[in-house]
Amino acid sequence: MKKVTSISTKIKVLGALLIALMLSVIAITIYLNQQNQKDALIINIAGKQRMLTQKMAKNVFYIHYSSNKDFYELNSAIDEFIEGLNILRNGDSVKKIYPVPTYQISLQHTEVNALWDDFYKNIQNFKLFTNSNVDRSAELEEIVTTIYRDNTKLLDNVDKLVTMYTDYSENKTNFIKTFQYAAGATLLLLFIYSLLQLRSIESHVEAIMQYSKKLISSKDITKLEPIEITAESETEILEASDTINCFIQKINSAMDYSNEALLQSERASSKLEELTDEFDSIIDELKDKSLTNKHLNNSEDIVIESTEELINSTRKLSNLKLELEKLTKSCQDTQT
Repeated sequence: MKKVTSISTKIKVLGALLIALMLSVIAITIYLNQQNQKDALIINIAGKQRMLTQKMAKNVFYIHYSSNKDFYELNSAIDEFIEGLNILRNGDSVKKIYPVPTYQISLQHTEVNALWDDFYKNIQNFKLFTNSNVDRSAELEEIVTTIYRDNTKLLDNVDKLVTMYTDYSENKTNFIKTFQYAAGATLLLLFIYSLLQLRSIESHVEAIMQYSKKLISSKDITKLEPIEITAESETEILEASDTINCFIQKINSAMDYSNEALLQSERASSKLEELTDEFDSIIDELKDKSLTNKHLNNSEDIVIESTEELINSTRKLSNLKLELEKLTKSCQDTQT
């Protein structure tokens, strides 16, 4: 058995689905766009890390091959690099940057941190040997060579980290696009479904309106046909059709009853007329018998009186039928 749904329920459900879907699209789009803005900041920080590795290596070479022993730029680059690594790995509540988003990026962070520990240790030794009063030329040359070698590895892994963050951001951007396309398609399908449902409701209402007009304009009310509505129609439509059919059934029953009663009355009247004729013939034959004549006259009076009563009943039933027809005609004129 198919479940019948009311018109109000259909409208409420369709409206709720449309509103919920639209709000979901808006909310998720806003959220993901905000995340993309944070991703751009993260990519910028990661890209700066790549630049800082080169800056530190250049400062080491510059200090080593010149008489300048100023470590300010080198220390500044080191501090900025360490801060950037910490933000990328653990996040920043002030800047609303979240910690490492994926397991693969976390593994790459571990690799970068391991390379950075060795790189940072060599830089610290470089500064220590450079400021030493003892001649450490051989150790400095070895450390500078190690820094040059490790800088390439660190730069490559930082570059890989930047690529992973970029790919992660692009995947989210693609997800946003896919989600928006899917949501748009869903909205379109839901809109089409809504139009079909509204069209179905309109057709059911139109069927009742057409039948009402046909009922009003009909001149013959002796046998009214009930309205036919599919079982899948809405609750309000079924209730309206049941009300109309109940009214039609009552009119048909009243008309059938009045016609049947009128027919039976006419048959009884006809039979009584035949009896009266028979009594008349018998009375003619028994004119000389006064007592018999008296009783027969009495019987004849009774029969005549009964006949008159039946005729009156027939007339009243005819008037009942006329009144029913006038009632229906009056209803039709009022609707017109």
